[in-house]
Amino acid sequence: MTLELISREPQQLRYPRPVLFVHGAWHGAWCWDRGFLDRFARNGFSAHAVSLRGHGASAGRSRLRWNTLSDYADDVAEAASHLSAPPVLVGHSMGGATVQKLLERAAAPAAVLMASMPPSGVWRVALDILRHRPVAFARMNLRMSLMPVVETPALVRRAFFSDAMPDAQVADYAACMQDESYRAFLGMLALELPRPKRVSTPMLVIGAGQDTIFLPAQVAETARAYGTEPVMFPDMAHDMMLEPGWEAVADRIMAWLEAREAAA
Repeated sequence: MTLELISREPQQLRYPRPVLFVHGAWHGAWCWDRGFLDRFARNGFSAHAVSLRGHGASAGRSRLRWNTLSDYADDVAEAASHLSAPPVLVGHSMGGATVQKLLERAAAPAAVLMASMPPSGVWRVALDILRHRPVAFARMNLRMSLMPVVETPALVRRAFFSDAMPDAQVADYAACMQDESYRAFLGMLALELPRPKRVSTPMLVIGAGQDTIFLPAQVAETARAYGTEPVMFPDMAHDMMLEPGWEAVADRIMAWLEAREAAA
């Protein structure tokens, strides 16, 4: 499987481990390449973002519908194997679910879950779509396609962005959205839920106060499952790597990683 990997290397390495970013549903590695990767590299981190199979410029688009979370975890492991050392893993949304599944079978130096799917899965957001957009929910299941959730800029804003995001940027990001695996959606409902008791990797859990996909209570649930306290950004929506103020999120992650390294 040929996977897209976007990389930024620092002029002077300050942090000894590479950082590998994993995107969520409907996205690709591109979402980390709008500021996050460069900010990490400018601060001395070796920063990399992978597009999971069927996403971005990675191979496998024709079989996207049937990808599982385990397939995606394999992709992250494959991308990590090409880096200079075992990386810190940063997963957003479905990427957070993917990171959790990978960590069940292989530890990492550290991991960050950003607006991540909680261990209980995506039942709440699925029911929300059914309640408020029943036609889209029916189309999604009849076509085995998740595209009806993000097919217009207005829907993209509703799912991912706060009112502070300019319309032009929402339109730009909406043009980058793509379909997502129906099989992975079923995995996030029930078939492949994370098992936190199998994970020993140190974890930072970050959430967005204006997130309409994974609510603050679910971020708290995720943090409890991994024995930590959540870090919340109250004025941000789901796409924390793209929202206004994303720099503070990146800086918080880097500070946590540097503090862990100093303590070690």
